[in-house]
Amino acid sequence: MKLIYSALLVTAFAAPAFAESHSMGDAAAGEKEFGKCKACHSIVDDAGEMIQKGGQIGPNLYNVVGRQAGSVEDFKYGKSLVEAGEGGLVWDEASLTEYVTDPKAFLVKTLDDKKARSNMAFKLRKGGEDVAAYLASVSPAAGEGMAEEEPKTE
Repeated sequence: MKLIYSALLVTAFAAPAFAESHSMGDAAAGEKEFGKCKACHSIVDDAGEMIQKGGQIGPNLYNVVGRQAGSVEDFKYGKSLVEAGEGGLVWDEASLTEYVTDPKAFLVKTLDDKKARSNMAFKLRKGGEDVAAYLASVSPAAGEGMAEEEPKTE
C-alpha cells in the first residue's frame, strides 16, 4: 500500500514539473503582454486571418516558434539576426524570452561577436517568458517534426 501512495505522490509532483518544462510562461498573460509588441508586430496566420493586429515594422510573428531566425520571406532583417539564423538559431520559447529581454546582448552572445547588432531596440523587461508562451500558442508548426523518435536499437 505504501508503494501505491508513494507512486501517486511522485506522479502528483512530477506532472507540474513536466508541464513547466514544455512551456516556461503563461500564454494567457503573454497575450495581454503582447500589447507592448503590437506597435511593430502583427500575428497573421497563413490563411490571412488577423490574430493580433499590429505594426509592419517588425516581421509577422505567426509560427515564429520552430522557425529559423531571420527567415520570413520579403522582410528585411538586420545582418546579425540573419547570420544567427544561418548559423542554426531556430526560435524556441527560451531563445525568444532571452531575445526580447535584450536583443543586442542576445545576438552578441549567440554570435560571439561584440559588434553584433539588432534592429529591434525595444527591450521587454518583464513577461518575456509569457510572451514566448503566447507566441508558441500561435505557432502550430512548432509541434510538426517533433513526433516521438523511433526507439534506437543497439
